Parts: sequence; C-alpha cells; structure tokens
Amino acid sequence: MTDKLKSTLIRPFNSPLECGLRILFVLDAFAGKTADLQRLISYDYLLVHSGDVVGGPKSIHPAVPFRGSEFLIKRNLVQAGLNQMCSRELLLKTFDTTGVLYQATALTSAFLSLMKTSYARELRERSTWLVERFGAFSDVELGKYMSENITRWGGEFERLSALNELEL
Repeated sequence: MTDKLKSTLIRPFNSPLECGLRILFVLDAFAGKTADLQRLISYDYLLVHSGDVVGGPKSIHPAVPFRGSEFLIKRNLVQAGLNQMCSRELLLKTFDTTGVLYQATALTSAFLSLMKTSYARELRERSTWLVERFGAFSDVELGKYMSENITRWGGEFERLSALNELEL
C-alpha cells in the first residue's frame, strides 16, 4: 500500500469527523450562543472526560493514563472537525473583534435528531450537563479551570504505578 493511499484511508476514531460531530452536540446545547476555538477545545475534552470533573457524570471515553495531555494536542483536530462541519453548513463560522466564533445552524438540530445510537444519546446528555456546568464561565475562568486541573487528569495512573514500584 502506498503512502498516498494510506493517508487517504478513513480513520473514524479520534478523527476530525468524530471531533466535529461531538462539537455539533455541544453547540446545539449551547442554544444559539457562539464559542471560539479555545473554548471548544476545552468543551470537547470535558465532554468525553466528564468524570474528571468533581460531581460530573461518568466519562464517555475510558480513563487512560495521561489523558490530560489530550487537551494540549487537540487544537488541530478540533479545528479540522469544525472546518468539516462548516463545509456541510452544520455550523456557522463568524468573525468579530475577538476572533473567529462558531455557532450551531438551523441544520444542526435537524441533523443531530437523526442520530439515535447510545453514544449520541450520551453526547446529548453530557452536552447539556457541560453547558449547565461551564456555559456561564468567562474565557478566563474556563482557561483557569482547565490549567489548574489538566495536569492531574490521568495522573492517578502515575501514582498507582509509583505505588506498585515500592518494595514493602
């Protein structure tokens, strides 16, 4: 298989498409409000790892070691997912003095209503929780919350590993 052919194979998991679909659920729950890229990166992490938040619902994705690092490398993935959704008119990209903002369109809810899987149901539930829990946070407050917590998310595996290495 050539490198060109390998690069064109569809990768459904942890892909821009999957990320873009998750963002659709978030922006649909955001009820007509806009969000910038950095907020959506935070929201995407919190959506799938909601169990990392004290009092949050069970995470949709597994608790893997060092998962906090996902947050640090998600920018390109989220941006590519947003671009895919915008190209299908499922999201609206606008510009103002603060930068580029994204918003659900009239097609977003209609499209999402077609998704009936348990994963889609969980995304809907977590998106509603996410907006209720973090929707009123300013950009500064959300950034502070993420930076204060990101290093400990996934760190429980590091502590367990260190305990296993202790000789008693």
